[in-house]
Amino acid sequence: MRESIKQFVQICVEEFGASEPVFEFGSLQVPGQEGFADLRPFFRNMQYVGFDIREGPGVDVVLDLLDNNLPDESAGTVLIMDTLEHVEYPRQAIEEAFRILRPNGLLLISSVMNYVIHGYPNDYWRFTPEGFKSLLQQFPHSFVGFAGDARFPHTVVGLGLKDRTIPMVGFQRRYESWKAQWRYFPFGRSWKTVAILLAPAILVDMYRKARVPVQDGISPSR
Repeated sequence: MRESIKQFVQICVEEFGASEPVFEFGSLQVPGQEGFADLRPFFRNMQYVGFDIREGPGVDVVLDLLDNNLPDESAGTVLIMDTLEHVEYPRQAIEEAFRILRPNGLLLISSVMNYVIHGYPNDYWRFTPEGFKSLLQQFPHSFVGFAGDARFPHTVVGLGLKDRTIPMVGFQRRYESWKAQWRYFPFGRSWKTVAILLAPAILVDMYRKARVPVQDGISPSR
């Protein structure tokens, strides 16, 4: 969990509201994030259930979203934050989220694109904004955004609503402010980060290819 994602959740809850029960998938608070990764404070006095494939801090029920027996339309709000990159079949995960959401339900998702490999326990995917749009296409009303360089964002976020429209004016203003705040990588503005963000795309591509080490006499593919 990252501070930027917690802020995005807060914006969405305040702008769209949330209904219970709240189901969070990928709720395990990994070592070093105990307490910090807890999203429950944004849903005070609501029924909240944390699901994960492993037991541990933040997990109320050990359950795999891809293989669950939750009833149809049993959730008011579904959260899948910084988790989809660890799900082997993300489209199936979103289909399951859609199935268990009530007609007025809200789905919030986030994941990474320009980010280090990190296994909890596995790390399968990186998502573009268009990828999130594809995942959310069954929702009648959805929104996809990002933070970072438009050519290579570090974070992608999205939301889906089953049968209510998105009140965009207030949300869009706050989203743009959030996006500007997290324009740079969450760990700060290093000189390399700034250089990459400002450089023409062709130079960035040349830089990335040059960084790939030559192994067994094979140079990077072009």
